[in-house]
Amino acid sequence: MARFRLELGPIPLHHQVYLDLTSALDSGEFSPGDRLPPERELAQRYGCSLITVRRALMELTREQRIERTRGRGTYVLHPRIDRDLVEPLSFNQEMQMRGLDAETRLLAARPESAGVAVATALGLEPGSPTLYLERLRIADGEPLLLEQVHLPAERFPGLLASDLERQSLYGILTERYDTPIERVREAFEPVLLRAREARLLDQPRRSLALLVEGLAFTGDGRPVELARTYVRGDRTRYYLERTVRVASRPTRIRPTPAPRREEEPAGRPV
Repeated sequence: MARFRLELGPIPLHHQVYLDLTSALDSGEFSPGDRLPPERELAQRYGCSLITVRRALMELTREQRIERTRGRGTYVLHPRIDRDLVEPLSFNQEMQMRGLDAETRLLAARPESAGVAVATALGLEPGSPTLYLERLRIADGEPLLLEQVHLPAERFPGLLASDLERQSLYGILTERYDTPIERVREAFEPVLLRAREARLLDQPRRSLALLVEGLAFTGDGRPVELARTYVRGDRTRYYLERTVRVASRPTRIRPTPAPRREEEPAGRPV
């Protein structure tokens, strides 16, 4: 890393160090998994104090660009993948748009009897036949999402014979079964990964993840898919852009003063 000359001025010294380190990370000078030079070495390169270097590293840690571990040093993390909550793109389309190689691995595809929770969500009788799919979504060789899906079996006969690794599930429902998904209701909740989910997502047990529970509806309002998706918290970030409308300030109405009562004239002396 080339030496960066700090300058006295309106930009704090620690922020100048932060900007130069950020540039080094963005340019690929340090790749994910690389260890950054020790704090003392960075302080010598920038010609500043250890406190200045530490404040810059704290900013990068807050942004989750690096991870600092006592006794091991400071390591570069993989950048997070931003996913738009509103944009109606499939996982493969999103990853391709970001220049990442997308892959889907089918872990399970089997018929099941609907439990109470699944039956209630899909508007079925308990014990009704359903289809269960579990798929691992991978980007550039790294698992990002673990999807667990329930669908009514009678509505989608023969679905399990489809190529569920290379084809979009919603695309199959639309083209083969004339059942386009028109609306999805989703709930987001932070969770700690259990042993199996953590292993599949290549994470330590009890790592923090985001659980997305979704119910998909057709145009006539019928629920046809119940999905639970575990999202790696260290690699994925969701964002939502919304329009803010500020209500106009109500006009303050001043109360009308009561009419002034005139004093009665004093009576004339008799």
